[in-house]
Amino acid sequence: MLKMSRLTDYGTMVLSFLATNPTQMQSASDVSRHTHLALPTVSKLLKQMARAGLVVSARGAKGGYQLSRAPDEISAADVIDALEGPVAITQCSGSVGHCQLEDICGVSSSWQKINVAIRRALDDVRLSHLAADEFRMPPINLMGIPITREAGRQ
Repeated sequence: MLKMSRLTDYGTMVLSFLATNPTQMQSASDVSRHTHLALPTVSKLLKQMARAGLVVSARGAKGGYQLSRAPDEISAADVIDALEGPVAITQCSGSVGHCQLEDICGVSSSWQKINVAIRRALDDVRLSHLAADEFRMPPINLMGIPITREAGRQ
């Protein structure tokens, strides 16, 4: 199963909150209070996202964190790269040269194509989409099962 970590999920919550007022500095405790995430978790995520260039920080009485660029300029791929590392669904799909079977493998190029398609899809989803409650996921059909917006998030 392809699955991102809980911290990455929390990171999108933090960034989505910052996107609600992208030019205002927010303290880690404000972010914690509004997202209902523990302060140590929020602090860890904000530091990691600052190192990755997704947020900027300032010290002092009016300091805190804010997005480094507009919410529509930050993609889901940027968030995942910052918190998980580059998207790679198999060891060989992210970069070439890590597998001893690479020279004889008949499927690695197919996995690389799939990885590129996933990466493009993640690039198309922006933080502004993730933060917008009115964003509607287009219906898709996965193995004969219709997939729509999660129940409870209506």
